Amino acid sequence: MDTPTKSNWLATTFRLDGSVAGIILPRILAFAGFTFVICSLDYWGYPIYLKEIGDLTTNVVYNLVLGLLLVFRTNTAYDRFWEGRKAWGMLVVNSRNVARQVALLWPSPQAAASTDRDTLLNLLVAFALATKLHLRSEPIGNQLQDLISPEQAQILADAQHPPLQITFWIGMHLQQALQQGHIDSNQAAHLDQSLSQMIEGMSSCERIRSTPLPIAYRIYLKRLILIYCVGLPFRWVPDIHGWALPMVAVVSFILLGLEEVGRELDNPFGQEANDLPIDDICQTIADNIDQAKAINTTISTSPLNSQECPNLSLTAS
Repeated sequence: MDTPTKSNWLATTFRLDGSVAGIILPRILAFAGFTFVICSLDYWGYPIYLKEIGDLTTNVVYNLVLGLLLVFRTNTAYDRFWEGRKAWGMLVVNSRNVARQVALLWPSPQAAASTDRDTLLNLLVAFALATKLHLRSEPIGNQLQDLISPEQAQILADAQHPPLQITFWIGMHLQQALQQGHIDSNQAAHLDQSLSQMIEGMSSCERIRSTPLPIAYRIYLKRLILIYCVGLPFRWVPDIHGWALPMVAVVSFILLGLEEVGRELDNPFGQEANDLPIDDICQTIADNIDQAKAINTTISTSPLNSQECPNLSLTAS
């Protein structure tokens, strides 16, 4: 996805990356070619005037229905795009919460951070990456080899749902931390709630990906655009003759472009310019986890208290 930086107006206007112009160009040329045939026949004295079809383009009811469907299409697509962004935002927030609580509540008697604790934090990054690959229908491969053990990598390679499998391992580590006394039952409940919200965010993304706009809406909109663009030459050629060619090209560009923008946003989890910046989001999660792993919590004994009262000291490595 393109980053929201300040850019030149003209450069953005004529930019091809992220534009749907290249996708709809063959369709525009098809309508322009049809218009060229009608204009040529009109020029050589063999006009084809189908007034009934041409009048459809100026019919109030037809234009109203077409406009409403285009608005519905683009609004629905953007709602899906924004819901996907909120779902990934939920993953970021809850991964930060889990990492913060684990880093601070899981003290280590040694100066170095707990190996088990870092394993759990690595699984948070692995969950984000596995979710990204799962939504893109890409294999896990070796992309998680630095975050999980070889045995876990083999399990994920055979798993039907790798992100869900990783949540099982995270839950097992949290249960182990509870049994070892690193966290108490209340803290474990809060961590489990954050993990559940991460699963909820992942499930929201799956719902968006697997539930496209009903085919009836898409078929009906495409047919209305087809009828409208086919009828334009019969409406304009008798009045403006050859000028109908660029006019049809412009109008078809507008209608086909809006319809294609809606299709582009239907599944916002890919790697194209109009998709969500999932790679950047996963990198943000990884950076946050690395920052949490750099916090070493050590147990020390306070000399001011006759009874040995453990105090926590925080150091950032």
